Amino acid sequence: MLFSIIVASSSLILVYAWWALIAARSSAQNHLPPGPPKLPIIGNIHLLDKMAPHRNLRNLARKYGPIMHLQLGQVSTVVISAPRLAEEVMKTQDLRFADRPTTTTSQIFFYKASNIAWARYGHYWRQMKKICTLELLSVKKSRSFYYIREEELTDLLKFLDSSCGTPVVIRHQIQRMMNNVVSRATLGDICKDRQYILDSISTMFQSFNSFHMFNYYPRLGFMNVLTGKKAGWLKLQKGIDVILERLLEEHRRMSSSGSTQDRNEDLIDVLLRIQKSGDHDLPITDDNIKAITLEMLTAGTSSSSMTTEWVMTEMMRNPEIRKKAQAEVRAVVKGNRVTEADLQNLEYTKLVIKETLRLHGVPILVPRECREDCTVGGYHIPAKTMLLVNAFACATDPDSWEDPESFKPERFKNSPIGFTGSNFEFIPFGAGRRICPGINFGMGAVEFVVANLLLHYDWKLPEGVKPEDIDMREITAISTLPIAPMHVVPLQPQLSKST
Repeated sequence: MLFSIIVASSSLILVYAWWALIAARSSAQNHLPPGPPKLPIIGNIHLLDKMAPHRNLRNLARKYGPIMHLQLGQVSTVVISAPRLAEEVMKTQDLRFADRPTTTTSQIFFYKASNIAWARYGHYWRQMKKICTLELLSVKKSRSFYYIREEELTDLLKFLDSSCGTPVVIRHQIQRMMNNVVSRATLGDICKDRQYILDSISTMFQSFNSFHMFNYYPRLGFMNVLTGKKAGWLKLQKGIDVILERLLEEHRRMSSSGSTQDRNEDLIDVLLRIQKSGDHDLPITDDNIKAITLEMLTAGTSSSSMTTEWVMTEMMRNPEIRKKAQAEVRAVVKGNRVTEADLQNLEYTKLVIKETLRLHGVPILVPRECREDCTVGGYHIPAKTMLLVNAFACATDPDSWEDPESFKPERFKNSPIGFTGSNFEFIPFGAGRRICPGINFGMGAVEFVVANLLLHYDWKLPEGVKPEDIDMREITAISTLPIAPMHVVPLQPQLSKST
C-alpha cells in the first residue's frame, strides 16, 4: 500500500515537472509575458479567488509584473494591471484588442452575442454602438426618464418614512428602485412580466462571471450538456424570449394604433422605430432588438444599484465625509426634491461617487480577445489570446495614486481625471471603442438616488455597531457587492437632532 502511494506520488511529481518544463519552454520560445508556474490541465486556475479575483490578480501582478500570462485551463490569458499598459491595449492598439471571446452563455442569452458588450467587432457592432450612443443612451434620452426616477423615488421615500428609527437593509430598497427605473425605461409600463424578467436576469448574472469553470475549457463544451447546465440556460432563455416576443408585438400594436403618442417613448419603442425606418446599412432583426433590450436590463440594473450601495457603505464608514456631502446637498437643494439642475451643482457629492467608483467599480473589465499577433510591453501576444484588464489594479496603482487604498474623495478636487476613458488610472466604464455607452444613464441614476437619500434623511448605524465594524469584504460577479448587506437606520432630520 505504502509502495503504491509512493509510486503514485512520484508519478504526479514527474508529470508536473514535465508539464512545467514544457510550459516554461513554450513561454520562453514565444516570448510570452511572465507568469506563475502552471499545473497540468488546470494551469493557473488554482490561484484565483472566486470571492475577489481582482485582488488575487493584483497580488500576482506585483510579483510577476504588470503584464502577466496565465493559463486558465485551455484559455491562454494575458492580464493587464498598470495604467500605461491599459492605455497601450485600449488606445494605442485598441483595434487589435477590440474583439470579444466567444462564450456559451453570451451565445445563448444574447441571441448569438448580438448585443453590444459581447458582439464581435465589425460592421454590425459599429452600427449598433452608434444607435445606442445617439438614440438609446444619449444625455437627452436619459433625462427624458426623469419622471420615472421621481415616481420610483416616491415609493422608496414612503418605505423609508415608515421605517424611520429602525434598521433597514438598504441594498434591497436600492435594488428595487434601480430595477424598476431601468425596466420601465426599457420595457415601458405595459410589461406585466417585468418581475419575472428581472428575476431571470439575476439568475443569468451567475453565468457571466469571467471566472466560472466552464469558461476555461471551451473545447469541453459537451460537459455543459452532460451536467445539465446548458439545458438550464436554454430553458431560462426560452422563458425570457417568450415574454420579449410578446412585448415587441404589444409595442407594435400600440404604435400602429397611434397610442404611442400618448406616452413617453421607451427603449423598445426607439429600437422598433429605427428598425422600421430601414435607415441603416445592416437590417436589424427582432432577435437583435431582444439582445439589446436584455443588455439594457442587465447592465443598467446591476451597476447602478451596486455603485449606490457602495456609496452608502463608504459614507457610513466615513461619517465626516457623509456629513460634508449631506451639508452640500441641503445647501444646494431648495425644494423637497433634487432636480437635474441641482445635480450639476453637487461638486463634493460627485467626488464621493467618483472615489467610490475608483475603489468599487467594475473590477475586471469585460474580456477582450486579441485579433492578430502583436507586441505589448515588449512581449508577444498571439492572436486569440484572451485579455483581462484589471481596472481595480489600475485604480489602486501606487505609482498613479497617493495612499491608493484609502477613501479620499478630495483627491479628485480640481483634478482632470474623469471616467470617460481618457485617464487609464481610472477606467470604471472601460475605454476605447468598447467603452460602456451607458455612462450618462447610469451616473444620472446614481447621483439622483444618493443626493435624495442625503437630502431627506440622516443616517446612523444600528445600536452597538461602529463605523470600523462594517464588513468591507467583497463578493464578485460582474461587479462587486459588500459580502454582507449593511443595516442602516434612517432618521428624519429633526428626529436625529434630538437623539
